[in-house]
Amino acid sequence: MPDQHGRTAGLPVDEDPLARFGYRKQLRRTLHLRDLLVYGMVFMVPIAPFAIFGVVFELSKGMVALTYLVGLVAMLFTALGYREMSREFPIAGSVYAYAARGLRPEAGFLAGWAILLDYLLVPTLLYVTGAVALQSVVGGVPQWLWIVVFVVFNTVVNLLGIRTTALMNKLFLLAELIVLALFVGLSVSAIARGVGGAHWTLDPLYDPRVFSVSVVFSALSVAALSFLGFDAISTLAEEVRGGARVVGRATLLSLCIVAALFVVQSYLAALLLPGRTGLPGQAAENTAFYDVAGIAGGVWLKNVVAVTSALAAAVANALVAQAATSRLLFSMARDGFLPRFLAHVNPKGQVPERAVFLVAGISLILGLALVGQVALLSSLVNFGALFSFLLLHVSVASWFLIRRRQRTYGMHLVVPLLGFLIIGYVLWKASPHAQIGGACWLAVGIAILVVRRRTGRSVDLRLHS
Repeated sequence: MPDQHGRTAGLPVDEDPLARFGYRKQLRRTLHLRDLLVYGMVFMVPIAPFAIFGVVFELSKGMVALTYLVGLVAMLFTALGYREMSREFPIAGSVYAYAARGLRPEAGFLAGWAILLDYLLVPTLLYVTGAVALQSVVGGVPQWLWIVVFVVFNTVVNLLGIRTTALMNKLFLLAELIVLALFVGLSVSAIARGVGGAHWTLDPLYDPRVFSVSVVFSALSVAALSFLGFDAISTLAEEVRGGARVVGRATLLSLCIVAALFVVQSYLAALLLPGRTGLPGQAAENTAFYDVAGIAGGVWLKNVVAVTSALAAAVANALVAQAATSRLLFSMARDGFLPRFLAHVNPKGQVPERAVFLVAGISLILGLALVGQVALLSSLVNFGALFSFLLLHVSVASWFLIRRRQRTYGMHLVVPLLGFLIIGYVLWKASPHAQIGGACWLAVGIAILVVRRRTGRSVDLRLHS
């Protein structure tokens, strides 16, 4: 019989991979590699630079393409860490589960608590950016109304089950890639014709007039938002068919494919703002990419890009973000770190419905309260994810070199060390608002741990049978 944590004693290991961790199967295993690949790409959003291009352009002084290229290198080390740990622990908790077992349960809680700042705020950020984009096309509809519509739609789709979510992901991904191809084609044509003084140059990749490591990493502290999502693939580990290696493979593939798209589109967009290293104010930052699309193809392309960006963010991306967040809440609640009512799974749809509703409620409240605050939300989201990545890298080294006593120093010492240093530097260059807000969030998490220790509540996580 399962206990209060959803664990089952004495279940044979070969019956289900979850058995060796003391859990019973509750979520439906229906996803394949292509589903995870689509999920990761939709979460990262192939057209993610559309929404934050202006902010990154301002911070990088025009070197947007370089920022995304450096971001790929930085995130590859973290993606390798996820691949290694997802093979060892094919369970839904993602970085929470990895740190809890690679280090200690308390470290796992802090990693999960940190990335919750990312996962809980990501849907909010997406709804806000989507509302901003749609208002630039349909000015008469208030942003708050768009946010309400987005939240309701995504909640309904998530409650219908993971297969419905996966189908919607494929449809949205196809639409995004079509619009991106349209933008790329028209941008190349506009640059070749010298529209607005545009010309081919390497300045978006390296501009010696303004380049500095500090400038690039300051921009990366915001641009990192575009990469977040490859990590969320691991939250679906209990819904995957084909073995533990599928999650790691999808993580690396989705990151590399989407990063290449980021570099191409941001490079072309920057070329259509020739000679500029800044933008005149926050309003221009929020609509910069849409304005560039107008330069490349006219008002119709600007509107198509704005609407696609809105739907990609506030529907497609927020849809998978809500799914990932609900799985993380489910996993932490199952272990007793969060209220156990969040571990409830709907027996028909096999979806953690209470966690889905909680994410929807938080997103709605924060979305209505933070309308228009794209830059602030971007910074806060990044802090939570990046801090959890630091713990991931420490967990990789601890698990393989200390717990397992392996001598794989290249993959399990050098790679985590480089990843830790890069992510640490990005965090160091994050905005003061993000650092203060993130520190306050972590302080709350530490306080929860202190209370749990003083009240004698501990969590015993089984590693292997």
